[in-house]
Amino acid sequence: MSTTGSAPLQVHADNPAALLQHAFAMIADGRMAGLPICNPALTVAVPTMRLHEDIWIGVLVTPWTIALAVLPHSANRFRPIEVGQQQCWTFASGDYVFMGNHEPGLGHYQTCSLFSPVFEFAYQATAEATACAALDALLTEPARAPAAPHNPAEAARLSGTPLGDQPMDRRRFLRGGLFGARG
Repeated sequence: MSTTGSAPLQVHADNPAALLQHAFAMIADGRMAGLPICNPALTVAVPTMRLHEDIWIGVLVTPWTIALAVLPHSANRFRPIEVGQQQCWTFASGDYVFMGNHEPGLGHYQTCSLFSPVFEFAYQATAEATACAALDALLTEPARAPAAPHNPAEAARLSGTPLGDQPMDRRRFLRGGLFGARG
Protein backbone atom coordinates (compact mmCIF):
# COMPACT_ATOMS: atom_id res chain seq x y z
CA MET A 1 0.00 0.00 0.00
CA SER A 2 1.46 3.31 -1.06
CA THR A 3 1.31 6.08 1.52
CA THR A 4 1.00 9.05 -0.77
CA GLY A 5 -2.15 11.00 -1.40
CA SER A 6 -0.26 13.39 -3.69
CA ALA A 7 -0.23 11.00 -6.66
CA PRO A 8 -2.49 12.17 -9.50
CA LEU A 9 -6.00 10.78 -9.48
CA GLN A 10 -6.30 7.75 -11.74
CA VAL A 11 -9.92 7.61 -12.94
CA HIS A 12 -11.49 4.46 -14.35
CA ALA A 13 -13.74 4.97 -17.36
CA ASP A 14 -14.17 1.19 -17.58
CA ASN A 15 -15.11 -1.15 -14.74
CA PRO A 16 -11.98 -1.50 -12.55
CA ALA A 17 -12.95 -4.86 -11.00
CA ALA A 18 -10.17 -6.74 -12.81
CA LEU A 19 -7.57 -4.13 -11.76
CA LEU A 20 -8.71 -4.28 -8.14
CA GLN A 21 -8.65 -8.08 -8.16
CA HIS A 22 -5.18 -8.16 -9.76
CA ALA A 23 -3.77 -5.63 -7.25
CA PHE A 24 -5.07 -7.67 -4.32
CA ALA A 25 -3.94 -10.98 -5.82
CA MET A 26 -0.42 -9.48 -5.88
CA ILE A 27 -0.82 -8.41 -2.24
CA ALA A 28 -2.07 -11.89 -1.29
CA ASP A 29 0.91 -13.52 -2.99
CA GLY A 30 3.34 -10.97 -1.54
CA ARG A 31 3.03 -9.17 1.75
CA MET A 32 0.04 -11.19 3.05
CA ALA A 33 1.35 -14.64 2.05
CA GLY A 34 1.54 -17.04 4.99
CA LEU A 35 0.18 -14.66 7.60
CA PRO A 36 -2.00 -16.33 10.24
CA ILE A 37 -4.79 -13.79 9.69
CA CYS A 38 -5.49 -15.33 6.26
CA ASN A 39 -8.24 -17.88 5.70
CA PRO A 40 -6.85 -20.55 3.32
CA ALA A 41 -10.39 -21.37 2.11
CA LEU A 42 -10.68 -17.96 0.42
CA THR A 43 -9.02 -16.38 -2.60
CA VAL A 44 -9.07 -12.83 -3.94
CA ALA A 45 -12.23 -11.96 -5.88
CA VAL A 46 -14.28 -8.93 -6.86
CA PRO A 47 -17.67 -10.58 -7.42
CA THR A 48 -19.47 -7.35 -8.29
CA MET A 49 -18.59 -3.76 -9.15
CA ARG A 50 -21.17 -1.18 -10.25
CA LEU A 51 -21.14 2.36 -11.51
CA HIS A 52 -23.17 4.35 -8.97
CA GLU A 53 -23.52 8.14 -9.08
CA ASP A 54 -20.16 8.67 -10.82
CA ILE A 55 -18.15 6.30 -8.60
CA TRP A 56 -17.40 2.61 -8.89
CA ILE A 57 -18.68 0.70 -5.86
CA GLY A 58 -18.00 -2.99 -5.40
CA VAL A 59 -17.04 -5.68 -2.96
CA LEU A 60 -13.63 -7.21 -2.45
CA VAL A 61 -13.15 -10.70 -1.01
CA THR A 62 -9.66 -11.66 0.17
CA PRO A 63 -8.32 -14.32 2.54
CA TRP A 64 -8.05 -11.63 5.26
CA THR A 65 -11.04 -9.32 4.70
CA ILE A 66 -14.32 -8.71 2.92
CA ALA A 67 -14.71 -5.02 2.16
CA LEU A 68 -16.68 -2.50 0.18
CA ALA A 69 -14.47 -0.68 -2.32
CA VAL A 70 -14.99 2.74 -3.93
CA LEU A 71 -12.94 3.81 -6.96
CA PRO A 72 -13.15 6.96 -9.08
CA HIS A 73 -15.05 6.94 -12.35
CA SER A 74 -14.27 10.64 -12.76
CA ALA A 75 -12.86 13.43 -10.64
CA ASN A 76 -16.36 14.85 -10.07
CA ARG A 77 -17.33 12.95 -6.92
CA PHE A 78 -14.23 11.05 -5.76
CA ARG A 79 -11.50 12.93 -3.95
CA PRO A 80 -8.24 11.19 -3.11
CA ILE A 81 -7.35 11.11 0.57
CA GLU A 82 -4.18 10.01 2.31
CA VAL A 83 -3.78 6.34 3.14
CA GLY A 84 -5.47 5.73 6.49
CA GLN A 85 -7.56 8.90 6.41
CA GLN A 86 -11.32 8.55 6.50
CA GLN A 87 -14.13 9.80 4.31
CA CYS A 88 -17.85 9.34 4.85
CA TRP A 89 -19.93 8.20 1.87
CA THR A 90 -23.72 8.40 1.90
CA PHE A 91 -25.68 5.65 0.19
CA ALA A 92 -29.39 4.79 0.18
CA SER A 93 -29.10 2.77 3.39
CA GLY A 94 -27.07 5.33 5.34
CA ASP A 95 -23.63 6.81 5.94
CA TYR A 96 -20.47 4.67 5.85
CA VAL A 97 -16.86 5.48 6.73
CA PHE A 98 -14.23 4.46 4.17
CA MET A 99 -10.44 4.47 4.54
CA GLY A 100 -8.13 5.98 1.95
CA ASN A 101 -5.79 3.63 0.08
CA HIS A 102 -3.46 3.70 -2.92
CA GLU A 103 -1.83 0.93 -4.94
CA PRO A 104 0.45 1.30 -7.97
CA GLY A 105 -1.44 0.38 -11.13
CA LEU A 106 -4.77 0.89 -9.39
CA GLY A 107 -4.43 4.38 -8.00
CA HIS A 108 -6.52 5.84 -5.21
CA TYR A 109 -9.39 3.82 -3.79
CA GLN A 110 -11.25 3.62 -0.51
CA THR A 111 -12.43 0.62 1.48
CA CYS A 112 -14.94 -0.08 4.23
CA SER A 113 -14.34 -3.35 6.05
CA LEU A 114 -17.34 -5.66 6.38
CA PHE A 115 -15.54 -8.69 7.89
CA SER A 116 -11.98 -9.01 9.14
CA PRO A 117 -10.68 -11.57 9.72
CA VAL A 118 -12.86 -13.90 7.67
CA PHE A 119 -12.50 -17.28 9.37
CA GLU A 120 -16.30 -17.69 9.64
CA PHE A 121 -16.38 -18.34 5.87
CA ALA A 122 -15.60 -21.96 4.99
CA TYR A 123 -16.43 -21.53 1.30
CA GLN A 124 -15.55 -18.94 -1.34
CA ALA A 125 -19.11 -18.99 -2.72
CA THR A 126 -20.54 -18.11 0.70
CA ALA A 127 -18.09 -15.23 1.15
CA GLU A 128 -18.90 -13.86 -2.31
CA ALA A 129 -22.67 -14.22 -1.83
CA THR A 130 -22.43 -12.43 1.52
CA ALA A 131 -20.38 -9.63 -0.04
CA CYS A 132 -22.87 -9.20 -2.91
CA ALA A 133 -25.81 -9.16 -0.48
CA ALA A 134 -24.05 -6.46 1.56
CA LEU A 135 -23.61 -4.29 -1.54
CA ASP A 136 -27.27 -4.78 -2.49
CA ALA A 137 -28.30 -3.74 1.03
CA LEU A 138 -26.00 -0.71 0.93
CA LEU A 139 -27.69 0.58 -2.21
CA THR A 140 -31.26 -0.14 -1.04
CA GLU A 141 -33.28 2.30 1.02
CA PRO A 142 -34.46 0.72 4.27
CA ALA A 143 -38.14 -0.17 4.39
CA ARG A 144 -40.18 2.32 6.36
CA ALA A 145 -42.77 1.18 8.85
CA PRO A 146 -46.30 2.12 7.83
CA ALA A 147 -47.60 5.19 9.60
CA ALA A 148 -49.75 4.39 12.59
CA PRO A 149 -53.31 5.67 12.40
CA HIS A 150 -53.72 8.94 14.26
CA ASN A 151 -55.20 8.40 17.69
CA PRO A 152 -55.70 11.76 19.43
CA ALA A 153 -56.07 10.18 22.87
CA GLU A 154 -52.79 8.27 22.53
CA ALA A 155 -51.04 11.37 21.14
CA ALA A 156 -52.28 13.39 24.13
CA ARG A 157 -51.13 10.68 26.55
CA LEU A 158 -47.65 10.52 24.99
CA SER A 159 -47.27 14.30 24.99
CA GLY A 160 -48.45 14.59 28.60
CA THR A 161 -51.38 16.82 27.63
CA PRO A 162 -54.62 16.16 29.53
CA LEU A 163 -57.42 14.85 27.32
CA GLY A 164 -59.66 17.66 28.48
CA ASP A 165 -57.29 20.16 26.85
CA GLN A 166 -57.75 18.53 23.42
CA PRO A 167 -60.20 20.15 20.98
CA MET A 168 -63.22 17.94 20.36
CA ASP A 169 -66.08 18.25 17.91
CA ARG A 170 -69.61 16.92 18.62
CA ARG A 171 -69.11 13.74 16.54
CA ARG A 172 -65.93 12.79 18.41
CA PHE A 173 -67.59 13.53 21.75
CA LEU A 174 -70.59 11.32 20.90
CA ARG A 175 -68.26 8.48 19.82
CA GLY A 176 -66.52 8.52 23.18
CA GLY A 177 -63.55 10.74 22.30
CA LEU A 178 -63.45 12.11 25.81
CA PHE A 179 -62.49 8.68 27.16
CA GLY A 180 -59.99 7.70 24.48
CA ALA A 181 -62.24 5.77 22.10
CA ARG A 182 -61.27 5.97 18.46
CA GLY A 183 -63.00 8.74 16.59
